[in-house]
Amino acid sequence: MKTPALLLSAVLTVTLATPASAESGALAPGVTVQTTVSGEGTGHNTWTATVQVPGGASPAPDAPPSALGTWEHADALVTALRGKGFAARAEEVDWPAFADTPRGALGWRVRVGSFADQASAAATVKAMATNGFSAAAEWTGQDGPQAQGPQHVRVAIVDPRRFGGQIVASHGESVAGRRTTSALSAAAGALVGVNGGFFVIDPRDGIPGEPAGAGVYQGLLQSEATAGRPALLLGERPSIGMPRTVLTVGDRRVDGVNRKPGLVRNCGEPGNVPTDRPLHDTTCTHADDLVLFTPQLGTPTPAGDGVEAVLDAHDVVTAIRAPGGDVPAGGHTVQGVGTAATWLAANARPGARLRVGTRIFDGTRPIHPAGVVNGGPWLVRDGRIAVDAAADGVVHPGDPSFVYGWGVKRNPRTMVGLDRRGRLLIVAADGRQPGYSEGLSLLEGAQLMARLGAVTAINLDGGGSTAMAINGRLVSSPSDATGERPVGDAVLVVPR
Repeated sequence: MKTPALLLSAVLTVTLATPASAESGALAPGVTVQTTVSGEGTGHNTWTATVQVPGGASPAPDAPPSALGTWEHADALVTALRGKGFAARAEEVDWPAFADTPRGALGWRVRVGSFADQASAAATVKAMATNGFSAAAEWTGQDGPQAQGPQHVRVAIVDPRRFGGQIVASHGESVAGRRTTSALSAAAGALVGVNGGFFVIDPRDGIPGEPAGAGVYQGLLQSEATAGRPALLLGERPSIGMPRTVLTVGDRRVDGVNRKPGLVRNCGEPGNVPTDRPLHDTTCTHADDLVLFTPQLGTPTPAGDGVEAVLDAHDVVTAIRAPGGDVPAGGHTVQGVGTAATWLAANARPGARLRVGTRIFDGTRPIHPAGVVNGGPWLVRDGRIAVDAAADGVVHPGDPSFVYGWGVKRNPRTMVGLDRRGRLLIVAADGRQPGYSEGLSLLEGAQLMARLGAVTAINLDGGGSTAMAINGRLVSSPSDATGERPVGDAVLVVPR
């Protein structure tokens, strides 16, 4: 008997050969898109009430609720719920076969009831709240691979040897601000567009729209890399690597580009608190931060504490000011807080030259990509499924609910990979829509990419950000109730 993952792969193999809708087929020499539908329906899935456990609140719209606890906590919760007349049960959730995490129990969730419709589950949630229990109505079709259920997936395949155009990264008119994938696609006249990397949404985490990781557009570095996370590298031939950015102003290392000093979304930089390792959907702080701003920021630099130096096109300091103001065309500004502000005040005197240096490496090899879009975690490496959830920061120490909600449960996913022929595989899987498309767990996403022939593949931003546009028209079904979500950047397949 086939496992759900193998079943999904087998169906995809069949449907990829047969266009399933008007948006499927060849768009240009070397560019094809196929829409696939797979799964076994929804008859074995139900609505249920999942009890929420204490956990950290996050303003991020895709932040998973806290649903997993220890066995002791779950057992006590079940006893308390049954004492109030609720037919509660504890369910063990196991670690998936990630490349760098343990095996066995990840945690236990507590649920009440199995209902045919959402309204019945919501009524139970309301009754539980009256008795002092916090819960949410959930569809079991999104629990993970064992749930099965329908999937709507779109796969674009781009062969750089046959395609006469370009694959580019685009943030639109400015690094700051957010735009929908379909709008970015339409503006560029793209054949295909998908949402790109992780980005800042809430102003409390930085500048909305700024990449939360490496970002290069039209050959210009606009956001520093998150150490230890992979990215899509674009140029004459696309590739996937682990970019490392090295920036300097004068003889001092620069910590970031086009972000609010002191705030580092997804962490992963020396000096970050609480960690200098990647930690997804977390904003670290940096007390002694030096940040470079480019004219492409497209908005005044952030106001706040510290010092800001204004540099002209020749890297000559023209002014020292309080933070907040325009970046000169062709020049830069540099903001410092903490000891970085002290250094800047002492060295950035009007008339002094502070040469700006930006270098990008893939490992130890210097590279000059035309575009970079951040992502993570790895899904496939050297032809093998290898999801590095812990190293990538998807596993939050002491909080099993995060990786459970973000990586174990099914969600909309955007993924990219390369096959042995050097073709770029761009995948957008709809999700969180019971009866239409459940989404994919991280492991299911990796299995899909491997089945499609990827020898290397990574996850990009997903959840409500997942979107695909063809000829500037949205063809996927985003999961946000408000429709297509404005994002930070996009990967575009553009004809010459």
